[in-house]
This record gives sequence, C-alpha cells and structure tokens, in this order.
Amino acid sequence: MKLHTLCLLITSSFLAACSANTVNVIAGQDSITPIHKSGEREGRYHNLYAGDKTYPVTCEADCYPQHPNVICETTAENCTFNAEQLKPRLNLGFNIRWLGHAGFMIQTPNGQHVVFDPVKEQFDSPVDLAFKLASGFYRQPGDWLTQSELKNLDAVMYSHIHYDHFNKSDIEEIGNQPRYLAPLGMADNFPNAGLNISEMAWYAKTKIDDLTIHALPAHHFSSRVLVPFIYEDNDKDLWNGWLLEQNGSTLFFAGDTGYSKHFSDIQQKYGDIDVCLMPIASYYSEDNPKWYRYVHTTPEDALKAAHELNCKVMIPWGYGNSSWKMGDRSSHSALLRLLHMHETMKSPVPLYILNEGESIKF
Repeated sequence: MKLHTLCLLITSSFLAACSANTVNVIAGQDSITPIHKSGEREGRYHNLYAGDKTYPVTCEADCYPQHPNVICETTAENCTFNAEQLKPRLNLGFNIRWLGHAGFMIQTPNGQHVVFDPVKEQFDSPVDLAFKLASGFYRQPGDWLTQSELKNLDAVMYSHIHYDHFNKSDIEEIGNQPRYLAPLGMADNFPNAGLNISEMAWYAKTKIDDLTIHALPAHHFSSRVLVPFIYEDNDKDLWNGWLLEQNGSTLFFAGDTGYSKHFSDIQQKYGDIDVCLMPIASYYSEDNPKWYRYVHTTPEDALKAAHELNCKVMIPWGYGNSSWKMGDRSSHSALLRLLHMHETMKSPVPLYILNEGESIKF
C-alpha cells in the first residue's frame, strides 16, 4: 500500500484542503500483468493478443439502412429508439441505467450501487476546448447521478484513462465515500482528494460486501498526455473490462476494446455471462480504419464477442446523442449497423436497446 503525497489545489465544496489518496494494488495468483519487461517498450502495457487481426464477419456494403424503430431528426443523427422490446426473463436483480456514451449506473441484486466510466459533461479542461475547436461542438451531456445515488454509491469503476471515460473534475462531485477501482497504473491520474483507490491486474478480484468484482482483459491502449518531443504516456496505464458477480448472476462491462480471443478466454474462465454491456462504436475512420477497428469493436464484432461470451442479453453503448462521435459517421450510425447486422448474421444474442437516461431491470 502506498500514499500519494502530492497535493493538487482542489476548490470543490466538499474539500477544504488537499488530502492524500490511499492506493493499493490487487493481483492474485491467477492474475495477469501484461507489461513489457525489456526493450524500448519496457514498462509499457500490452494486449494479450497483439498483431494483425482477421475478423469473422465484416459488413462490406449497405451497412447503415434506416430502421423503423430508430426515429431521427436528420439522417442517423439526433435519434430515439422507439419499440416494444421483448425483455428476456432472467430474474437476476440487476437494475441498469445508461448514462450515455460508456457510463452506466448499476444497482446489484443485493442493493449495492456501482457506476462504470462516469463522465458528466465534457472532457477535462483544456482538452474539452481543444476538441471543440477541432470538431466544432461540445457533446450534449448525458444523464447523471442523482444526489441520492451519489450519497449511496459503493464503487466507481474506470476502464481506462482516455478523456471520454475518465474525468477528474467529476471525481470532485462524486467525492471520497465510494471505493474507486481502476486498471494498473491509473491511480496517479486521480486528483488527491482522500480517495480509496484499488488498482487491479487482469483476472484479479475484490469484494464489496457480498459483491465480487473481477478485473478482466480488454484489447485497447492508453494515453492521456502528449507534449511533443518532451513527454508522452502511451500505454503506461492498463485498460480493463469488469465483471460483477452476485448470487450466481453476472454482469460484464467490456470497456473500450477491439475484438480478440480474450472474449472466449473470459467465457472459458467464468462461464456464460448473463448481461453484457458491449461497445459498438468508434471503429470508423477514413484515414486509419485498420487501427480504429483494432481497438474498437464494430457492431458485428460486438455481436460475435457476445456470442462467444454466451450473453443472455446484450446492451450496446458508445453511440448516441451524448457521444462525441469520435470514429463514428453520425450519432446513431453504429446502432443502425448493429440492428442490420444482428438480422444479417442471424445472431442468437438477444439485444436490449436503451436511450440515454433509460433503465431496465433483468
């Protein structure tokens, strides 16, 4: 266990002075720390299955047909999904609310409250302004936690340090009551606010009361700071998926990830997954499509991964009115492609589509 002693000036209402975080690292006998131990990338993390990829299915043409249940103000933009959906009868007890983009608020079967990748509004400053100048817009903020939810929050889990998944200023509002769970190396990016942070290796686990939380592999990368010719932090922090397990029920949050064998590895280790929260966006790029898909699943990749996980239901995320549309053709193009490919592939994985702010209990 270590104490961070460097204080940042924090002017939030709940802190009168800087307070060091408490950080511990969780790594079990079966856990994996995927780090280069020599060479020019010594000390940098890596994916389990690096190298060139081949993909089981790729949509080649007419990938974004209009769908009668996706009601848009303009073509595939500013949309609402409107349909009577058949909810699988799972009786698990997980209550799931999509906050937008990658954010989810989860109430577990026994009443714990956890949140994945919460970002209230924009990127941290000054990156938010740089994005606006480059892309021409601030995103429409998604849903956020109520005061009651903030008060009763048990855990905050981050998948990685990219700005659309981790916002330092939001931590000031969330406060130091919940426990923070993060990938290896990420704790140094948190504001010093008296936080209880656990960094977790892949396949490590921890408990909050009777809720078991597993840190799982993802296929991605990390970077947050770049000062040309002076400093960069590429892959100095790990990237995780997360699995919640309680009363024999499971919920999987994949984090940002490309398609790789790690999905079938997870199924072999933990069995069939009940609820899968799967990313379907940020794969599109005219300039560098190979790289974007390498680190972000297409909708068909997500469906294939969900099939390998034997998900009893899949909820997609990453697109939407509250997205930044990085690596996307429009706000809802990824959803249109998902619905099209679900039918084309005859996928056996049940889908359940949420609009930002909507909840569902399985």
